[in-house]
Amino acid sequence: MSDVEDKIAEKIKSELIKYSPKTKGRIIEKVILAALGSIPWIGALLSTAATFKTEEGAIKTSTLQTKWLEEHEKKLTKLLETLTEIDERFTSIGAQIEERINTEDYLALVRKSFKVWDDSDTDEKKKYVSNLLSNSAGTKLCSDDVVRLFVDWLRMYHELHFAVMRSIYKTPGITRYEIWVELRNEDLPREDSPEADLYRYIIRELSTGGVIRQARNTTEDGRFLKNRTIKRSPRGVNSTMESAFEDTKQYVLTELGKQFVHYTMNDVVNRIEDK
Repeated sequence: MSDVEDKIAEKIKSELIKYSPKTKGRIIEKVILAALGSIPWIGALLSTAATFKTEEGAIKTSTLQTKWLEEHEKKLTKLLETLTEIDERFTSIGAQIEERINTEDYLALVRKSFKVWDDSDTDEKKKYVSNLLSNSAGTKLCSDDVVRLFVDWLRMYHELHFAVMRSIYKTPGITRYEIWVELRNEDLPREDSPEADLYRYIIRELSTGGVIRQARNTTEDGRFLKNRTIKRSPRGVNSTMESAFEDTKQYVLTELGKQFVHYTMNDVVNRIEDK
């Protein structure tokens, strides 16, 4: 680390202590440095802030520069809040995680995750990133390769995707119609409407992405049974395509989808050794 990066890290740690007086900085120190390496605007922000203090009168005449500084100071506040949440979770888990979070594998996850955090438009997704890093430090439900996949999912998926996941997680076997009613609680739109197209898109992406699937019976060793084909008479042939809000086919999370929800949407995940 350069002297500039070290100074930035010390600044972040000092600010963290203001947010959480219990913060010691020892456990989270390398996490801070890894996060800083993934967020390019921090160095420019602190440099600009220092210039603002020394040349305050001149800088104030630059409205664009002042607004840039104010906007990024808000982002820095969000970053401090996220790091504080992670630090508090680390403290609750205990010092036994120190070896884990000092490994290069975990720090690589931190760098990848904070790139997603920085690009996230909502507090909801930023919170999921925080949960993922905290839970993957104190939990070994799945490998780091799978956790990296979860980071990719956080980057790719929209809050609408996450809302559908939550609905299916809370009510396994829920139908597309029931999901819509839970999320929107309004009359069904036309099948050829933009709303119906968007809903089909969300379900299709989650299905092809391996996050959700239709409920199927299995054998005792976990092999999926084929659905029995029901032959219909010519009179019973339906001339219309399946509705986006179909109400007979049940949906569940895949096992991978369940792990994703546990890592990102639950504040507390039972460690594998506790089970």
